Amino acid sequence: MQTTDITNKRTRVVLIAILGLLTAIGPFSIDMYLPGFPAMATDLHTSINTISYSLSSFFIGLCIGQLISGPLLDRYGRKRPLIIGLVIYIAASIGCVLVRTPEALIVLRFIQALGCCVSMVAPRAITRDLFPLQDNAKVLSLLILLLGVSPILAPTFGSYVVAYYQWQDVFVILALIAAATLAAVIFRFRESRAPDASVSLKPRPILNAFGGVLKNPQFFTYAFAGGVSFAGLFAYLSGSPFLFMEYFGVSKTAYGAIFAVIAAGLIGSSQLNAVLLKKYSSEQLVTASILLQTIIGFVLLAGITTGVLGLYGTIAVIFLLFCTLGISSPNTAALSILPFSKEAGSASALLGALQMGLGALAAALTGVFANRTPAPLAIIITASGLLALIILLAGQRRVKQLPQAEAAAETISEQAEEEACVMV
Repeated sequence: MQTTDITNKRTRVVLIAILGLLTAIGPFSIDMYLPGFPAMATDLHTSINTISYSLSSFFIGLCIGQLISGPLLDRYGRKRPLIIGLVIYIAASIGCVLVRTPEALIVLRFIQALGCCVSMVAPRAITRDLFPLQDNAKVLSLLILLLGVSPILAPTFGSYVVAYYQWQDVFVILALIAAATLAAVIFRFRESRAPDASVSLKPRPILNAFGGVLKNPQFFTYAFAGGVSFAGLFAYLSGSPFLFMEYFGVSKTAYGAIFAVIAAGLIGSSQLNAVLLKKYSSEQLVTASILLQTIIGFVLLAGITTGVLGLYGTIAVIFLLFCTLGISSPNTAALSILPFSKEAGSASALLGALQMGLGALAAALTGVFANRTPAPLAIIITASGLLALIILLAGQRRVKQLPQAEAAAETISEQAEEEACVMV
């Protein structure tokens, strides 16, 4: 079996482009069909609330699917599960075009998520497989760029599709995006890690593998600190329509512009992270960024509850908050997976499931505690930063840094494994 050789610059560019496509499928699947809820409710003779259950079923599918896809990626390599997952996703997307009942839509969205989750887990595992340890966070920064852009583009694009065509066409477009990605995976991606028959797919070994990953102090510390920190973003996504369009009274067009400006903080800082890594370690950047996130969170809370910030002040503070997330997220992800080689797929899956679960919890809490003021949103955002900082500072005491010689030995060992894969 041949494996990807990333020493060639063109190959690296193609590989990162494929990883980017895989990364973008998830956000587009979540956000692109949201503008079509009213039309879907009318066509399927139900309420918008019932249609929203299709979004809940998608999140449930992502959480479950990521935990399943991790062991599959470790057992069968990266390419085969990706192909199967994308085929499932395409079939479910076509099914969504043909649905006649809301119940069918809810079930198909769950199946769609099971196919989609492989594309969410695999990029982190492939990055760990192929790129030198010091480049992991840099590549993840590029993927964070797409994660920042996709939620902005998806609802806007979806609204135009629904306005000028039919809501079913959203799923047609999603199927076409997945089909293009599938072709790229089949024809342009060479396996990054050989299948490993020693990886068991039985429930007990899988749970033991996840348990082993969780017991690693470095994974536990950075995965939970990063997940709790990033939960503030999910809370913002859930509460921002009320905050800007109802509380501050801006128009839908203005809200879109505000959303884009604030998201630019996440995008720009994620790219700045690659520059900062030339001078600072990932550990230093994580500590500094989460500390700043906590401080900015308290500023937001105080400014909103007292009314001092106003519209433009709130935009500026949330912009700065997103800048800290753009730096902390790629570094916490890279540090979480760093201790693992054989279990990189399982570690990546568990990392994704934790982030999705914590984010969904933060978004739900924003709705549960809604009281027609922006205070609950500000409290949850502030709490996410503070709790992440506590987890980080407590966990860093237990994390043992690898001596430089051991890190070099690990890199040499990984290169030898890759050469063995090529020979197979």
